[in-house]
Amino acid sequence: MLSDRKVFVNGKFTAWEQAGIHMMSHSFSRGSAIFEVMSVHDIPGRGPCVFRLDKHVQRLFSSAFALGMVPGLSPAAVQAAVCRTVHKNGIRQGAVKIMGYNPEIAFDILPSGNTLDIAVFAIDPVQDLGKRLVPASDGADMCVSTWCKLDPRTVPITAKAAANYLNGMLARQEAKNRGCDMAVMLDTRGFVAEGATESIFLVKDGRIMTPSLGTVLHSITRESVIALARTLEIPVEENRISPDLLETADEIFFTCTPMKVLPIKTCEQRPLSPVPGPVTRLLADVMADVTSGRHRRFAAWLFPVS
Repeated sequence: MLSDRKVFVNGKFTAWEQAGIHMMSHSFSRGSAIFEVMSVHDIPGRGPCVFRLDKHVQRLFSSAFALGMVPGLSPAAVQAAVCRTVHKNGIRQGAVKIMGYNPEIAFDILPSGNTLDIAVFAIDPVQDLGKRLVPASDGADMCVSTWCKLDPRTVPITAKAAANYLNGMLARQEAKNRGCDMAVMLDTRGFVAEGATESIFLVKDGRIMTPSLGTVLHSITRESVIALARTLEIPVEENRISPDLLETADEIFFTCTPMKVLPIKTCEQRPLSPVPGPVTRLLADVMADVTSGRHRRFAAWLFPVS
């Protein structure tokens, strides 16, 4: 249960219920928090391992830099904190979330300092939330949201900042109201961008297409899937994607930390068949091999907790 979990806060462990800040803190009232979410996998012979821990910590510090913030721990200390928190909670398969936040009580838009407190949470979704964070076996229904992805001229969209995710929340909420599971947003120029918390990939004639960086988050799962595809010698094109291609794609899939590869079965009520398609299935199977420790070439992506 969540109440039994321990949370790492600035070098010490505290009870789950005691891990909090004042409601008038800057990060709560202004949204000035950054975060990372990563997966934990139980690997035979190695024990619990965190998927691409180094990349997630690197992006945490990149987010802080983009927003003029300074994490209160070094990258090495944050990595160690993640491993300690997973071990402390006895997590063998699950998820980790790092939060960088400003606890200062502030009415002004600018806090007096830019140094962030660091908290690390580790959970087992089955034990703590009663659900498994895995793709639906028959895929998901997707629609095109009327909400646009944030423009990079308004906020640094490369920063994984809490305030930025109101955008994705609205898109997912709209999808739910329309009877869909997922939504994809267009950018402010009308090109395909990404989902609420996911990167999108299209497959046409055996070739993979995905929106180029610049208007989308530099997703670590996206980067990983592209690397796997190129290892399999599947052509990958990163470019601007017209929404018209959603109407003719042979396959569509999302990628994200919890589910890795999520096949799409309908796009704006247009059925895709088979689901998952051959390219999506191949990438999902290879990713499963990686996260279970069976793919030796990518063994370095898994960071043992012990």
